[in-house]
Amino acid sequence: MEAVRRLMDLRHRGRAEDLPRVLASAAPLLEAEAATVLLVDYGQVSLQPLRGTTLDTAGTVPVEGTLAGRAFTTAQHQWIEQSDGGLLWLPLLHGAERLGVLEFRFKAYPPESTRHDIEVIAALVAELIASRRFYGDAVEHTRRRMPMQLAAEIIWNQLPPLTFAVDGTMVTAVLEPCYEVGGDAFDYAANADVLHVALFDTVGHGISASALTTLTLNTYRNARRSGLSLLDTCRSIDKWIRAQYPGAFVTALVAELDMATGSYRRISAGHPAELFLRGGRALPALPTPNALPLGLGHMLARPPQVIEQQLEAGDTLVLYTDGITEARDASGTLFGVERLSDFMLTALHRGTPAPEMMRQLIQAIVSYEEGELRDDATAAMLQWRRHH
Repeated sequence: MEAVRRLMDLRHRGRAEDLPRVLASAAPLLEAEAATVLLVDYGQVSLQPLRGTTLDTAGTVPVEGTLAGRAFTTAQHQWIEQSDGGLLWLPLLHGAERLGVLEFRFKAYPPESTRHDIEVIAALVAELIASRRFYGDAVEHTRRRMPMQLAAEIIWNQLPPLTFAVDGTMVTAVLEPCYEVGGDAFDYAANADVLHVALFDTVGHGISASALTTLTLNTYRNARRSGLSLLDTCRSIDKWIRAQYPGAFVTALVAELDMATGSYRRISAGHPAELFLRGGRALPALPTPNALPLGLGHMLARPPQVIEQQLEAGDTLVLYTDGITEARDASGTLFGVERLSDFMLTALHRGTPAPEMMRQLIQAIVSYEEGELRDDATAAMLQWRRHH
């Protein structure tokens, strides 16, 4: 309780960068020799010591091929025995969002009562990081391995957490290149039994694209919070893009899922169809597009069509921008929808957690283009389970 009290004091008069110092003082109270916060970087390839950490042994840890990384990717505790004791890594989860890991050094593997205590501490540390990050730049400095372009800064500051889960339903997303992205964005919101999900792909790159994306994202939220239907939401976004950026356009998938019944409704505004996966196979794609890209809607007299689909428990939908399927290898061969489908079905068969599927997917895309993406690549995955 004393360790909890010291950490709780940070809620009212502390910064994120004060967390390492407080954890160091609280570690002996948990029968640990040391405790270190490691946050995942924006590219989700390494774990970085939170700014303010002074331990000589603290350094960057790769996600791939390490026990600390396995704790992050699986959200399961990991332990390694050493000559002078051992290290225990616990996942840092804010809801379903993976922030990093909490590393403890012990003289011996801790008993169950101590493990329970440090699980409570890990949950509290995650809450503190999530709540204190907005009062300073320590978390941002920690997560960045290189300077972020202004266009990407604008977009990241407006996005929701990458992963969200409620009562068995999960939505999780990824964006790349994370330090330069400017034209892609996603959003979601759970209101009562309805999960709202949207994916946007803006024409152009850089600051101009991020400005158009900003307008699109906030118009979408305004329409959603005003209680507009899917049809009227698309009309509102279309109107504002046309008024503020004549000639510009944004492709989009704007969807609603009734989490109680599995009823899925969406409009594709010039956007690729989502992957529809069920029982280990890909089902036929939903009709697309059923509206012109947002900003060009005035060129077609008929209104956008809302497509409806009844989901079954366990169904997975993968929304993506063309930067995923149009990625090219050295020979110019497209990554393509079929390869994307095979990748996702294989990961589902292995039982890979949804957030980890998205991380592995974006790493596969980056590797396919040999580290140099030609376009923003964004994907969002929606899994549905029945409401309890």
